[in-house]
Amino acid sequence: MPKNVVKVLEILMKEATGLPMPSVSKIQQELEDPFKVLVSCLLSLRTKDTISYPVSHNLFNAAGTPKKIAEMPLSKLKKIIKPVNYYKTKAERIKQISKQISEDYKNKVPNHFDELMKFKGVGRKTANIVVTYGFGGSTIAVDTHVHRISNRLGWVKTKTPEKTEFALKKIVPEKYWYWVNESLVTHGQNICTPISPFCSKCPVEKYCPKIEVKTSR
Repeated sequence: MPKNVVKVLEILMKEATGLPMPSVSKIQQELEDPFKVLVSCLLSLRTKDTISYPVSHNLFNAAGTPKKIAEMPLSKLKKIIKPVNYYKTKAERIKQISKQISEDYKNKVPNHFDELMKFKGVGRKTANIVVTYGFGGSTIAVDTHVHRISNRLGWVKTKTPEKTEFALKKIVPEKYWYWVNESLVTHGQNICTPISPFCSKCPVEKYCPKIEVKTSR
């Protein structure tokens, strides 16, 4: 088992309180609604938080429930979320998911991973995000930041986010699972960037072997 996993996580958890939070985390704290966590996560896929966060709020101001989004004309939904990448596909999927939640789940987002995975467009990361931040469940949501940083730190040696998820669950104590995504995503967006990370101001630099890091600042 890699050394200092808990120590590094605790440092990054403390660091995260002073840095801009990921969009989905902010939505969860502000709105405390599993449906809005789900939709904001779908909007954030392959889109910067600086874009997806305000778009999420614009959408929820126009229609904040599964039923209202399901009833919204697709053309209007597309117009509202147009700033995000792949907005046409996302609009269709969000509308369909909203319809399913409204009709099949009585306007309540299912709190089980397997049920969430039945929705077209929802992958492991999104399902885990909803379980974790929508319902306070115990799992690890792995996106590109978590995948990249876990490998840089030498905690795992994996090729895909899915394999990283399973590997992290073997080495991270379960009481820390909730914090893995928020801490590592915040760190990845602000310090441990994909290209030329800010190693000079990284609070866990001494614990990091910098695997696959070619240049740093």
